[in-house]
Amino acid sequence: MTETITALERGQSAVSADGPTISMIGTRAMLFEAPGEFTLACQRRIWALMDACAERSDIEEVMPGVTNLMLIFSIPLENPEMVAVWLRNAWETLPEKHIKGRLFEVAVRYGGELGSDLSRVAEHCRMSPQDVITLHQAPLYTVCALGSVPGFGYLHGLDPRLETPRKSVPSLNMLAGTVTIGGPQAGISALTGPNGWNSIGFTDLVMFDPQRSPPALFEVGDQIRFYAESIEL
Repeated sequence: MTETITALERGQSAVSADGPTISMIGTRAMLFEAPGEFTLACQRRIWALMDACAERSDIEEVMPGVTNLMLIFSIPLENPEMVAVWLRNAWETLPEKHIKGRLFEVAVRYGGELGSDLSRVAEHCRMSPQDVITLHQAPLYTVCALGSVPGFGYLHGLDPRLETPRKSVPSLNMLAGTVTIGGPQAGISALTGPNGWNSIGFTDLVMFDPQRSPPALFEVGDQIRFYAESIEL
C-alpha cells in the first residue's frame, strides 16, 4: 500500500494494474473509479459500495456515477490513505447489490425531426434505420446512475451493434424527452439544451419536474423498455 499512500498524500490518483483508481478532489472529496468495462455486474458493486459508504459517519454525501462513486466528507481528510485502504477492501469483499426497481414502458416516436440522427446512427452501424429501431427496442435497460443534468438516467443495456460516437458538434437546443444514443449508452434527455448525443426519437415522458415529488422520474435500479409509438423514416 506504500504506492497508494504516497500518491494520495501528493493529491494524485492512486491506481493499480487491475484495481480501482482513487483520487482526492480538494480536501473533502474523493473519487472512486472502478476498473474494467461498463457492465451491470460492475455497477451493482458500485451500488454496494455506495451503501457501505453511506453508513460511515465521516461521509456527508455519496454520489454514484457510471462505474464510479464520488464521496463528500464532512471535514477535510487527515488520512486519505486510510480511507483508500478501506474502499479497496470493501470493493473486493462486498457482494453485488441488486435493486428491484420499477419497470417503465416508454413509447417512442422514432425518426422525424425530433429523431434527426437516426440516419447517422444507421450509417455508422452499417444497417437500415428500421434495423436500428428494432435493436433499440429489444433490450431491457437498467438505470445505472443519475447525473449530467437533473433527472438524466444513464442506461445500461444498449446492443453493442448500436454503439455510436457522440457528435463532434452538439445540437444546441435538443428537447427534453429526446431518445438518444451516446457511445455505448442509451438515454432520454431530461432538460432542453445543448447535447452531443445522437437523437433517434422522442417520448412525451417528463424526466424531471421540480414540482413533482421526487422531481426525477427515474431512480437507480429502474428498468426501461422502449417501444415504437410511431416511425417516420
